[in-house]
Amino acid sequence: MPRGAPCCKMQGDAPGAFQPPTSHPMLLTFPDILNADELREARRLLAVAPWADGRIGAGEQAVQVKNNEQLPWDCEAARSVGAMVLGGLDRMPTFFSAALPRRVHTPTFNRYGGTTNHYGDHIDKALRFAPHTGQRVRTDLSCTLFLSDPADYDGGELVIREPHADQRIKLPAGHLVLYPGTTVHRVEPVTRGHRLACFFWIESMVRSGEQRRLLYEFDMTILKLREQHGDTLATTELVGTYHNLLRMWADA
Repeated sequence: MPRGAPCCKMQGDAPGAFQPPTSHPMLLTFPDILNADELREARRLLAVAPWADGRIGAGEQAVQVKNNEQLPWDCEAARSVGAMVLGGLDRMPTFFSAALPRRVHTPTFNRYGGTTNHYGDHIDKALRFAPHTGQRVRTDLSCTLFLSDPADYDGGELVIREPHADQRIKLPAGHLVLYPGTTVHRVEPVTRGHRLACFFWIESMVRSGEQRRLLYEFDMTILKLREQHGDTLATTELVGTYHNLLRMWADA
């Protein structure tokens, strides 16, 4: 069963290894959301897609710092690759554990390179309209899925601002980073090649980031105990406590 990995600059630990909770449990990476065949098909579709100015539809603040290209949400490429992304998330149980998604915004795609190569410091809107469902999504969590190999472009790091040290993230193609929607972040200029990515937001069943963090840590610790000792009466009782906390805090 695949596991989530703590965030790092280039790559998480090998899939399949249990990852203990960290001091930034909601800044997590998940490997291989898309497999090699899906990545090839995604790149084929995106290569001939109708890219447009990313500032179209951006808010007053964002339009001043945004300089990239973006796909219309309803074009064939966006719909097809978006369906692949959602299918990949369904195969990653630890993503569900970390995000506890109630609603998922329509997967959207951007491209950085050439003269449209960066996105300055900004913070995402608290509410987003998801056109594929007609619902508004509260942006508790932000997701970026990298679609280009790091060797194919220079720059383009996703930089998430934190009080003590910025997190600089540049992951292998097919890997995803999950981080709080409340953070100020940017994409550094791409100075060679092109950076393709998918981005979207999650409205969690558990609104509180602290409660979500505790549930994720609890779930991962139970998983570790089960891997080490098998299923016992004690682990069964802990699983029950986890679900009772989820019943208390979740708004499903």
